[in-house]
Amino acid sequence: MNTPTWDDTLINKYNVSGPRYTSYPTALSLQSGSQQSDLLTAIERSSSHSLSLYIHIPFCHQLCYYCGCNKIITRHQSKADVYLDHLEKEVQLQAPLFKAYKIEQLHLGGGTPTFLTATQMTRLISILEQHFYFQDDAQRGIEIDPRALEQNMLKTLHTLKFNRVSFGIQDFNDQVQAAVNRPQHVDGVITLVRQARELGFASINTDMIYGLPHQTPESFADSIKQLIALSPDRVSVFNYAHLPERFAAQRKLKESDMPTPQQKLDIFKNTLLQMNEAGYQFIGMDHFAKKADELAIAQNTGKLHRNFQGYTTHGECDLLGLGVSSISQIGNAILQNHKALKSYYQTISETGCALSKGVILNPDDVLRADIIKQLICHFSLRIADIEHAHSIHFFEYFERELKSLQPLIDDGLVILSESHITITRKGNLFIRIICMCFDVYLQNQLQNTRFSRVI
Repeated sequence: MNTPTWDDTLINKYNVSGPRYTSYPTALSLQSGSQQSDLLTAIERSSSHSLSLYIHIPFCHQLCYYCGCNKIITRHQSKADVYLDHLEKEVQLQAPLFKAYKIEQLHLGGGTPTFLTATQMTRLISILEQHFYFQDDAQRGIEIDPRALEQNMLKTLHTLKFNRVSFGIQDFNDQVQAAVNRPQHVDGVITLVRQARELGFASINTDMIYGLPHQTPESFADSIKQLIALSPDRVSVFNYAHLPERFAAQRKLKESDMPTPQQKLDIFKNTLLQMNEAGYQFIGMDHFAKKADELAIAQNTGKLHRNFQGYTTHGECDLLGLGVSSISQIGNAILQNHKALKSYYQTISETGCALSKGVILNPDDVLRADIIKQLICHFSLRIADIEHAHSIHFFEYFERELKSLQPLIDDGLVILSESHITITRKGNLFIRIICMCFDVYLQNQLQNTRFSRVI
């Protein structure tokens, strides 16, 4: 079991900032200048014939003050039609490159994917099905804002073969929701979750955020209690990162209203206890899943993966991102579309390709990515497997890294033997810090970037 052991002394010592490692190198290491030829080369070099599709829908009807996502706030529904026009052009160019692939997974993120009307959503899925080959049992997931869902949209999604929904709840407390400009009715959320279950969605997931204004350990514990009563299959409890210098909307939030660092720790400590008592498995960092969920099963059987969509059971798939700011990971290439909508539209109109940044992983990157994935997904690493897969002598190759790991070993967070690296239950909460020891890009990034704290 991965249930963490809480140690206040170690928490205070190691609660620093660090990457979430949805990839290695992280997206911050991408360099400008990527183009279609890089994608073609990546496809040629990839050994996969399975594909996960990510579609970014950037629009939201209303600004949530905490949000750091790439989004566009608008009430003009017609803007989505223009966006779909350009997305269709991108699909028409990219899909033929993947004719040898089968789509195992589709995920719509944002922004607010359910900004789209039923007609627009139907059009989007029609475009994708016309140009890509979907497996009959493909996972189709979508992020949902429960406050702004067109009537009967859940039925539409079910008809379009979506089988996984993720509701962004964040908190059930009215005062908290008002402070972040995200008022919602608890009864409405409950009704939607029940409707999704009645319709037969295979997986119902929820997102929560802690560290927002007016949250207290007591109030958030009550929200988690209400959440558990809904019995979602997976739960993400994210740590709010307050970066007002980067995200202008966050300047509307008063730091004096936010929980203190100690209160934030108490909130997460309570959440761990509540989720564990409710029978959820701690997957890692801020993710929980029911023990019968395929995410938990994949972790218990050594088959869990991690990519730009987070923890996943489809890690052997190449990942193709479509839409503004989307990131693809094809073989050993990580490639990103333009982040600005104007630039995305212009390049799609001119060439059909919106790639702007990327990185081609060298053998050292691949090696370190393998290590970080194993540790962050399974909290253990068999050294002989790494040596065999990458033709190295582990203790010689990582002499410097193992020295930086030593303080974590001394504090009982990591056990290093001749055969394994094992993260202890004390160390599970610090997995990002442990992975940082193997990140050669990190020192340069730390000088220029602020990450979220690990807890």
